Amino acid sequence: MKEIHPFALAISDQQLADLGQRLANARWAERETVDDWSQGTPLGALQDLCAYWRDGYDWRRCEARLNGLGQHVTEIDGLDIHFLHVRSPHEGAMPLIMTHGWPGSVIEFLDVIGPLTDPMAHGGRAEDAFHIVAPSLPGFGFSGKPSATGWGVVKIATAWTELMRRLGYAEWVAQGGDWGAGVTTAIGVQAPAGCRGIHVNMPVARPLPEDLAAPSEPELRALKAIQHYQDWDSGYSKQQATRPQSVGYGLVDSPVALAGWILEKMWAWTDNPGSPFEALSRDTILDNLMLYWLPATGASSARLYWESFAKFSEGEVAIPAGASQFPKEIIPAPRKWAERRYCNLVYWNDLPKGGHFAAWEQPELFVTELRDCFRLMR
Repeated sequence: MKEIHPFALAISDQQLADLGQRLANARWAERETVDDWSQGTPLGALQDLCAYWRDGYDWRRCEARLNGLGQHVTEIDGLDIHFLHVRSPHEGAMPLIMTHGWPGSVIEFLDVIGPLTDPMAHGGRAEDAFHIVAPSLPGFGFSGKPSATGWGVVKIATAWTELMRRLGYAEWVAQGGDWGAGVTTAIGVQAPAGCRGIHVNMPVARPLPEDLAAPSEPELRALKAIQHYQDWDSGYSKQQATRPQSVGYGLVDSPVALAGWILEKMWAWTDNPGSPFEALSRDTILDNLMLYWLPATGASSARLYWESFAKFSEGEVAIPAGASQFPKEIIPAPRKWAERRYCNLVYWNDLPKGGHFAAWEQPELFVTELRDCFRLMR
């Protein structure tokens, strides 16, 4: 069995100084010709964030928090996989593997780990406790960068099953959103021994021709959102799915390019009244950016789109599944569509608020959703 090694972050002062210098020496594009976000990240919003990144942000705070949770690395199929592993103090806790997406990271889960692992300390019940495993996707964060093709959602799902086996978990459940929903759904399709069920906060399902011919009201809303995504919100995915290397150079070399590329998604994909900072704090947005900047994963993370974007929706899930639909999800799927993909859908809930980054934006609602869903699978 491959060994599991402790992992501790210790970013050098030199790396942080280099980041500050690059931010200070940035060559800025001119201001947009509109007074909103419709042309992309506005100059003023990006300059304000980068000024704080340079002069006010404290990486050591985030570094200490990650180190305090318990980070590990193990090699699976020739690639180092970085993951958080936080065990519950409660006997009988259910092992849960949680998968992030792009442009997120394990930072998305930091505010839900405590309530999930120690519910008694957060107004919950001991019987709802989880042991949390939160890996960084290959090419993301501090996981290794694939040097050959093949690391798509299907292979990642197989690797996550191996990770849970190595950790000694005979029975477990899985959860994810965005790419994490793709990986988690692939786990459901594979139905590995020991996986009791899955939960997604972005159910991956498509309409059939008959749905398009006579759509219901929920289907009309979903189709409108999907059309908006295709028309105005999917350029990043087309670039990353076709030419990830080309855009990757700028994302790896320039913190301003990286921040401009990702901040616009924090605006577009969160449930906010006009600014991403009304849904997520500057510090947590920068914590997440640092997990792209420090390990230079702008290109390697983009390649997941090249590997799997056209294969996101293959296979049916027969094991128990649950889904939570947050109202500002970018690619919503009504329950009618989801029930065809997730054939044993035991839990569904439509939430009153929240967007694409459910755990990050609405940690309390997200925790309740997981408790309610997985209570049916224990």
